[in-house]
Amino acid sequence: MNADNSPLGMLLLFFVFLILASAYFAGSETAMMSLNRYRLKHLRRKGHPGANRAGKLLEKTDKLIGVILIGNNFVNFLAASIATSVTIILLGEPAPLATAVVLTLIVLIFAEVTPKTIAALYPEKVAYPSSYILIVLLKILYPVVWVVNFVSNGLLRLLGFNSESGDSHQLTPEELRTVVYESGELIPQRRHGMLLNILDLEKVTVNDIIVPKHEIIGIDEDDDLDEILEQISTAQHTRIPVFKKNMDNIIGMLHMRSAGRLIQIENLNKATIIQETTEPYFIPESTPLHTQLFNFQKNKMRMAVVVDEYGAVKGLVTLEDILEEIVGEFTTDLATASKDIHEQSDGSFLIDGGTSIRDINRVLSWNLDSSGAKTLNGLLMENLESIPESSIGLELQGYYAEIVHLKGNIIRTVRMWDPSVYNEENESKG
Repeated sequence: MNADNSPLGMLLLFFVFLILASAYFAGSETAMMSLNRYRLKHLRRKGHPGANRAGKLLEKTDKLIGVILIGNNFVNFLAASIATSVTIILLGEPAPLATAVVLTLIVLIFAEVTPKTIAALYPEKVAYPSSYILIVLLKILYPVVWVVNFVSNGLLRLLGFNSESGDSHQLTPEELRTVVYESGELIPQRRHGMLLNILDLEKVTVNDIIVPKHEIIGIDEDDDLDEILEQISTAQHTRIPVFKKNMDNIIGMLHMRSAGRLIQIENLNKATIIQETTEPYFIPESTPLHTQLFNFQKNKMRMAVVVDEYGAVKGLVTLEDILEEIVGEFTTDLATASKDIHEQSDGSFLIDGGTSIRDINRVLSWNLDSSGAKTLNGLLMENLESIPESSIGLELQGYYAEIVHLKGNIIRTVRMWDPSVYNEENESKG
């Protein structure tokens, strides 16, 4: 009796050991492949020993997978042989179907699903300790792994695949955007917005944020000296363009710091003022914001004159304008700070026709299309396809717009509202 039970007990004990070994290989494979590559690189830079071991193994993924699969298949086939021997001892015959069904259930539950689920949930807790054994096994089984990989890679090449080309785990801008979105509370909300704004810089050109030519405050060289000095003394900007006759002929930029020295000159004249100006810095309207930001840094400039493809002046852009695209307006309340957008008691807004679409979207959190026309006046003209002769209303990309004031060929004031918000507010007041 004891002689008969002794081999059976040893076989069952060996079978349990093989199932545990199979679970180890299955869990290790899932854990290693589930590791966050960017967190792994971060931990490796900090000198984390487990991350260093796992990182070295993942540098040669084909060899890592090779040693895991060799070990896993070996213990699974050996477990099947042991299961057959146990069946013969218990039943006196192989019973292949029953053995296969029972073995499949045992392997699936205890050696596949359970360990892989745990490894997927806690990849670092599984991968880092298991890397000790994997490194040892890789050294012991290296000749076998090399042969298997050599044959496997040869088959891949015959099938038209390159085993050395694969996902380099580099994020595209859109993927990085998703990472920022999914960061949740790990990144403060304000920094969250700044990171997204940085990613948007390459999609936005200086033409989207320029101060249009008709809004530029400049000094006309042909004005009287007293008028020029009055304009300098009341200037609200750090730099003022100096032009001759019209804004299309900008001859220099006058910095108020330089203008301060003019007060000490007794016989001041316009030529002296012109000598204090610096050469204007011209840029094309199609320059992406991220490129212009680097150009400002490279050229040690803070303001540029934007010109179109024909060289005509379209407006100005400053370093502060680009920085505001990243950090937001330099104020805590955008709606209060905007002099062109005024909220009404009924929930609608009176908006200046020259307001840029991007400013409207930013201040009101709307989604007006800014890929075409850049100002509200241009967007309305684009949709109407004509210059309106009187005040009219229209639906504009899901928002309602009512032209309040026209002056010549320009729409000066528009009343706009979001119908969903507008209706809710009026119902609550009613």
